Amino acid sequence: MTLTATGRRTVFSLAAPSTPRLQLQPASSAYTLLDGGWWPRSTDPVAELQGLVLAIDALHGPVKRLMLNRLDWDSHPRRLGIAGRVVRVGYFSSHPTSLLTALSGRSGDRVDLLIVPPGTDRGVATAAMALAATPGNQIHADHILQTVRTPPLSAIDDLPRTPGRAREDA
Repeated sequence: MTLTATGRRTVFSLAAPSTPRLQLQPASSAYTLLDGGWWPRSTDPVAELQGLVLAIDALHGPVKRLMLNRLDWDSHPRRLGIAGRVVRVGYFSSHPTSLLTALSGRSGDRVDLLIVPPGTDRGVATAAMALAATPGNQIHADHILQTVRTPPLSAIDDLPRTPGRAREDA
């Protein structure tokens, strides 16, 4: 269902908001890059953003605007009707693909979330969201998935060696 307002369409979801797969820091920290991680079930913004906005509202006040990367979503509605208000959504090719930025009305709070792609393995997604929600995290959203997929050097050192090959660090 759509409602036309001043020549622009506001899109409303007919489905109930889904419970977002979301992990947020316990409290905001000035020394961190991300506030948490979000793992949407699809690339449909109408289906996915409503539940996420309501979850962010509960902690940071009403979300007024969202910023996303243009290439990651099936459609690009600019105005979403959520909880009796309009949330403006901007899609930018310059915005990092793995980052969602939400701006709330209360004192201009900004929430930056890692976006884990929908088809990601559950273990990788859970680890990535946990790292993104770690207070003091200094890993950029674009690098978190790579970080959790790469085994630590200590695990590489424990791998069996191929006979006849010398260790590079020896």
